[in-house]
This record gives sequence, structure tokens and C-alpha cells, in this order.
Amino acid sequence: MAPLWRRSTLCALAGYIALAGLASWPLPLRFDSHLTGPPDGDTGVYVWNQWVFREELLQGRPPYFTDRIFALSPRRANLSLHNYTTFQNLLAVPLGGVFGAVATFNGIYLGMSVLTAWATFLLARAITGAHVESWLAGALFAWCPILITRGNAHVSLVAAAPLAVFALLLHRSTQTQRTRDAVALGACLWWAAAADAYYAVYCLLMAAVFLAAHLLSVDRRRAPVRSATLWALDALLAALAGLVLAIVLTGGWRVTVLGQVISMRGVHTPVLLMTVLGGVRVALRYRFGVVHVSLLAARRAFKLTAVAVLVALVFLGPKLSALAERIGYAGLERGDVFWRSSPRGVDLLAFAIPNPNHPLAPAALRDWLARGPDGYAEAVASLSLVALGVLSLAAWRGWRPPRPWLWITLAFGALALGPFVHVGGFNTVVPGPWALLRYAPVAGLARTPARFSIVVALVLAVLFAMALRWLADRRPSARPALLAVVAALLCFELVPIPRTLYSAAIPRLYAHVAAEPADVRVLELPFGIRDGTSSIGNFTARSQFFQTFHGKALVGGYLSRVSKRRIRSLQADPMLGALIALSENRTLDPALERQLLADGARFATEARLGFVVIDRARASPALARFAIRALRLSRLDADGPLELYQPPPSTRPPA
Repeated sequence: MAPLWRRSTLCALAGYIALAGLASWPLPLRFDSHLTGPPDGDTGVYVWNQWVFREELLQGRPPYFTDRIFALSPRRANLSLHNYTTFQNLLAVPLGGVFGAVATFNGIYLGMSVLTAWATFLLARAITGAHVESWLAGALFAWCPILITRGNAHVSLVAAAPLAVFALLLHRSTQTQRTRDAVALGACLWWAAAADAYYAVYCLLMAAVFLAAHLLSVDRRRAPVRSATLWALDALLAALAGLVLAIVLTGGWRVTVLGQVISMRGVHTPVLLMTVLGGVRVALRYRFGVVHVSLLAARRAFKLTAVAVLVALVFLGPKLSALAERIGYAGLERGDVFWRSSPRGVDLLAFAIPNPNHPLAPAALRDWLARGPDGYAEAVASLSLVALGVLSLAAWRGWRPPRPWLWITLAFGALALGPFVHVGGFNTVVPGPWALLRYAPVAGLARTPARFSIVVALVLAVLFAMALRWLADRRPSARPALLAVVAALLCFELVPIPRTLYSAAIPRLYAHVAAEPADVRVLELPFGIRDGTSSIGNFTARSQFFQTFHGKALVGGYLSRVSKRRIRSLQADPMLGALIALSENRTLDPALERQLLADGARFATEARLGFVVIDRARASPALARFAIRALRLSRLDADGPLELYQPPPSTRPPA
């Protein structure tokens, strides 16, 4: 048996490698010249992640700090809260110097897809014992529309293998309860955090739901609930429904009661009350209990949990150390979380629509998804119709999914809907669990609820393998034909080719910057500071992608999270504050402008400014004129809308 399992594992891996090349076509033909996402978006930053991580290590410095961006800030940039993709960066370290930044990034990208498929295969095989069905499950998850779409923007989400491995270890730990499984769970939690910070949160939530499914029992009540209770709930629900209808029809009203003005212009609060009462009304039909757990089993579970947490903390030590330094500098910063101001989540209908990346998908489908406030990448949640068909057929024939996997599917599916449920673009104002969970200290870090759909896609793949194995076992003689038909349908449904690729060409003017021997800094205009939720000025992530070629420090920068104290320190500099204002198309006070024009040479000298790049397509004429006059710039080269300037030789540091 062991040789068969090893052989099937290697064959599965080889098959996924071939499938990765096919599913990314024509990327294999343009491996060192193109990317699956635009360099001026998050993809460019992920390429920069691998480059700067390697650069800091080669300099013998901790990779969670860098002075390659925010070069005029009093402290090195802290990357502890940046989506830094540490795991992918580590894999890229030995490759970057040989193959270059773009080819290395593409190789890691395809490798993460293969690893995700393989991990899902191992998970499905551990549960079903079936090889072919599990291989199809791995392909179904790794190249599902949800991951393919996000791979064009948020590339770190393609590295979903730790989710499958964590689920596998959860499944195994409930059976063996070995200390080494707890150690593996802790290491896998670090892996998830190092691949994408959201995935560590997802692993913790999966563990909570998995544990609840094993400890809690839910059964229909045998004794009927008292009719008076149900009548009272029905009356309250009817009254609230009438209030909602009245507000919708009249636009609401304001009344004064005992001198207090009460406004009733929105339906969010009454619909919230209706949702809570409706949940109570349904829950009354069920009996909730706790599965009996012995004291010995409880102590064993506590010990294994402690071991897993300790191992995770040890692995996370360098990042936690950087985080402690950041908190010491900037304090505990968390943006205000308001009742209605979370990202929207996915539309309920998005789960059931066909693969929008398919070559035959109508453009209207993609346009509808792209109209959402968070864009196309966050709106796609299509689940495989083939997989749903297999599940439906098996359920109709009598198969029932295991309770833990069903609970995880329902929990993460509900979270993916966001704070309010949308159906066909219409906001029903019905709150989902994310409306409350986003206030939780750890869960709230996963601030984009649409990505919870990734876990739904993973569990769907596992359930698909279970159901397909169950159907095949019912009629063993028809198994080859059944698997062939399902495999062909999946291949047709999931194919995303040809993939849209984006040029990774570096404008030729950056060759001058790369050739400069002195340790100088580069100022890109428009100038700014950007993070995942805010933008000061008008910085583009493309600048950091270009930095992977020229290697010089940038005055501006982008990180997933930038501390408010760092932003204030950069804004406090008169010259940088003026450049930010002009980058936002604001005007300068004439007296301040005269002072800065006279003081520009000193600023260029103290900033060790070697080059200024002006993007004429984005920079206003006022910004360009001011920078050229204040910094005494001379034009050196141009490439399309980009123009390269240098300050006077007297202001530049010696080589």
C-alpha cells in the first residue's frame, strides 16, 4: 500500500505541474517579461516584497525593516503589518540573483498554485482514500475562479496550501491527539501567516468552527415550543416588518419624545432586530447541547492547544519583535470600525454564476461584477457548477456531508457576504455575522470579507471528492466513465486561458538610475504615501516595482499599513508637504512657495537626492514647474510620459 500511495503522490504532483503551465498560458512563453497582474497594482508590490526581502538579508539586516522606501523618514520602514509574503520571499531568496525579479516571481506564483493543489489532494485523499477523486479536488480548488481572479491582483492569496494542510492536521488531530500533530499545527499557523496574513485568521476560525462542530450538538426538539412564545415573536416580526415598509414608502420621519429627537429614516436597525428575532424563532425549533467530554480528554486538548500556540509564537518571533518595535514607535493603531463602513462582501448570486474568467463567459457578466465598490477581483465568488452538481446528485441519492465540513462551509459562506447581504446588487440590509465579527481583535484583521469565500471553495473541493467517491462506490463498474465525464466537465468549466498578461518592461530611463554609483535617493512625482486604506498625495506602487531594477531608495512608498506617526513626520517637512499638496492638485501659499523655491537646493543636498522622475500623464503642470524650479532640475532622459531629471552636481553626494 505504501508504494502505491507514494507513487500516486508523485504522479499527482507531476500532473499539477503540467496543469499549472496550461492554466497560466501563455505565461510560460513570456516568463521573464510579463506578469499576471499590472505592475502598478498589488502585483508590483508583491514583486518588490521578494526583492527587498532578499536585499535586506544580503545586507545582513532584519528583513522586517527597510530604508528602501520613505527614505527621509526618521526611522526605517517597519514591515510587520505589511502583507509581506514571508514564505514566498524565503523561497525566492536563492532564485532572485539567478533568474531576475520577474522570472523568480512567476516561478514562485506557479509553484504556489501547484503546492495548493497538492496540499488539497493530500487533504481529500486522507479523508476519502480515493486518488483520482482527490486529484480532481486539488485541481478544483487551486484553479477555481476565486483563486484565479485574485491571482491577477492579490497574488499572495494563491498561496492557499497552508489552509488545506491546516485542515488536514485538524482532521488528523481529532483522531490521534498526538503532540507532534500539535507541533505541526503551530508550524502550519506560522506558514499561513507567512503566506498571507488573512490565512492565519482563517486557520484560527476554522479551528474554532471545527471544534464547535465536534463539541456541540444540534437536534430538532421533540416537544413543541409553547404557542404563546411563537405568537409573541410573530407579532414582533410583523410589527417590525410594518415599520420597515412604512420607512421605505414614506422616507422615514423624525419625532420628539420628552424633548429628545428620534430619527427613523433608515431601515438598518429595524432589519437588524428582525434578523435577530427571526434567528430566535428558528432556533426555538432546535435543541442545543454540549457533547460529553471527559476531564482527561479536556486536559489533553488544552495541552495540545498550548503546544500549537507556543510553536506558532516561536516561529513568529521575528515578526512579533518587529511588531513590538512598531507599537513602541506608533502605538496601537486601529482605524475606527463603524456600523456600516466595512467592505461589502460578495453578492449572494456571485456564488452561483458560471466562471466569469471562462473564454465563453459574456462580457456583461464581468461588467456586472466589476461594478462593485471593491472591483472585479473582490467580487468573484463563483463556485464550480460541476462540483455543485455532483454534490446535489449524491445528496439526492442519500449521501450526507460530515457535520464539521458542513459547518465550516456555512460559517465562511455567511462571513463572505459581508456586513449586509446583497442579492443581485440590491442591499437587503439583512446583517450577516461579519457585521459583528469584524469588531473582534484578531478576526477583524481580515478586513475584506469577500476573501472568506476562499475557504468555502476549499471545503467545496473536499466535499466534492467525498461525494464523487460515494457515487463511484455505488456502481464500481461505472466508476471509470463517471470520473472521465466529471474530469472533462471540470476541465471545460475551469479553463481560464488565454490568461491576460501585463508587460513587466522597465522604462529605459531607469538605466541611468541603476548605473549611478553613489548612494542617492529617487523622488517620483506625483509624490505620496499610500497604504491599503488611505493615500496621502498620489503615489503609485509601480515606483517600487521599478525599484527592483534600479535599486535606489525612494522618498515615497506604499505598504499595507503605514503608521499615522510616520505620515505626520513626512508631512511635517515643508518641501515634502508642498509636494504632497501639489500632487493632490492643491495650491500653495505664495509666501511658502517663495520660501521653498529659495530653499530647494539645500533640501536636495540634505536629502541626497540623485534623480527626480516626473510622470507627465499624472503630474499636474503646476507640480512639474514647481519641482523643476525649486530643485534646480535638469532633464536627462525621457521614455513616453516619464521624464528623468537630476539636481545640480553640487547637491548630489559623491560616488
